[in-house]
Amino acid sequence: MHNIRKLKIWNDSIDLVIEVYKALATMPVEEKYGLSSQIKRCAVSIPSNIAEGAGREREKEFYHFLNIAYGSSYELQTQLIICERLNFISLEINETLLNKLEEIQKMLFVFKENLKKNINI
Repeated sequence: MHNIRKLKIWNDSIDLVIEVYKALATMPVEEKYGLSSQIKRCAVSIPSNIAEGAGREREKEFYHFLNIAYGSSYELQTQLIICERLNFISLEINETLLNKLEEIQKMLFVFKENLKKNINI
């Protein structure tokens, strides 16, 4: 079991969720239950899966949830790019979000690889 509050990757992904919510505040109302809702779910999924995995007894289970978080990060990346192309969020705001997301993806990858070595997958 891990203390998620001490995990940089969890804290950084929580910060990203807050920034995503702020960036989507100006999206068209008709997207509230469409793309905006999907993006929010993806963003929240990243720290939520890190937390769920951290709370599991076995490192193999943690690895599984890190994989889910990693997949959600790529889903989020795709949706943010779609938002930008639809002019729902500006290039500048999106670049900031995508750069932070890329850092989280790198951390997730390294974390997964280190865990993988420990559990012999």
